[in-house]
Amino acid sequence: MTAYPSWTPAPRPGIIPLHPLSFGVILGRSFSALRQNPRVLLGFALVVQTLAVLVTTAGVVAVGFATFGRLASLRPGTDEFETVLAGSIAISGVTALVLSLAAGALGVLVQGIVVSEVAQAVVAEKHTLGTLWARVKPVAWRLIGYTALVSLIVAVVLGVLATGIVLLALSVAPLAIVLTILLVLSAIPLSLWLSTKLLLVTSAIVLERATVFGAIARSWRLTRGRFWSTLGIIVIISLSFSVLAQVVSIPFSFVTMGLTSVITPTGDPEPGEIIALLAGTLLAQAFVTLIQTIAVIVQSTAGALVYVDCRMRHEGLDLDLSAYVDRRDAGERDLPDPYRQHIGRDLAARWQQPPAGGMPAGYPVPSGYPAAAPGGYGPPAPGAYAPPAAGGYGPPAPHSGDAGPSDQPATPPAAPPSATDWTAPGSQRP
Repeated sequence: MTAYPSWTPAPRPGIIPLHPLSFGVILGRSFSALRQNPRVLLGFALVVQTLAVLVTTAGVVAVGFATFGRLASLRPGTDEFETVLAGSIAISGVTALVLSLAAGALGVLVQGIVVSEVAQAVVAEKHTLGTLWARVKPVAWRLIGYTALVSLIVAVVLGVLATGIVLLALSVAPLAIVLTILLVLSAIPLSLWLSTKLLLVTSAIVLERATVFGAIARSWRLTRGRFWSTLGIIVIISLSFSVLAQVVSIPFSFVTMGLTSVITPTGDPEPGEIIALLAGTLLAQAFVTLIQTIAVIVQSTAGALVYVDCRMRHEGLDLDLSAYVDRRDAGERDLPDPYRQHIGRDLAARWQQPPAGGMPAGYPVPSGYPAAAPGGYGPPAPGAYAPPAAGGYGPPAPHSGDAGPSDQPATPPAAPPSATDWTAPGSQRP
């Protein structure tokens, strides 16, 4: 007894199917893609994030001790004390800003590695950290330059607004308070809008070797028509990890209190309370760093998947990826990078409907059909084409080597029989 074979969809070559993705697929794969290569992604990102936290914290603490330590030898309230205090605050602030920019530069390199890994996982390839870094290294300074540019613009805008609010507060304090509230409320949708429109900049720089401003323009164009779904993915991922960080930090506050009571059972605040506080803070920071590392990986994965989806929809990237997978599985080597093929291709022009009575664009123009428009067809040239007779095909056009028309007169065609002209079988038609 036999059974008819049932249809099954084609297997997914990589972490996603090679066709435009839905909201749920992008969101789900953003969280699950980490399992494809955890040693490279999580290991590298965790080392970089830990190094950034340690360097930033150590630098700020060292500069703080060096600058604010001078205040111990000065008498409060004097002009010298106020001058040293202002200088210490300024130096500490500049140090924190510089170290934060350095940590951001390390973070954007992690994003580049994640984007490169996700791009390879889409076509079912798994590479080592050295191979991924070789792909990111040529554009590393562009990634750092983009991060520095964004940080500079944000710092300048905030500085100008803060200066204006302070000057306004000196004259009209209530108006300054109202203006501050309005600016904070308006900054929330503005930051969400900009972060959504610029989400694909890192992917464009890494996968297309685009310049900084070219990548900004590419991200702006590719997110057209996909703004709300992209915004939803960003918000859900950000809220998920923010809630998770808060949930993790709350138990550590109780751990700190427990350590304090164990180390200082007599209630002596020195030095047991300080040791307990430092131990609890270090444990909490370790877990928060782990959560932040996973958040960076998931957010970068989501950005790479949104980039792939937008290019599938706008430029037919799925066709290039499918062709790459087929040729690779057939044994071909040294294939061109599919992500750098047909960048900016317009699918709307490629799949446009043919004009009435014409043929689709892109086909060779037949003989006798002058092109009326780029990629289109005009009416047939006079005498170049005769429509076929009703119910059949007309005679083919004579070739250049065929004989010309005969001198014998053409035999007129017989008239078709009438529908009412009928004779009995065997009788002669008059």
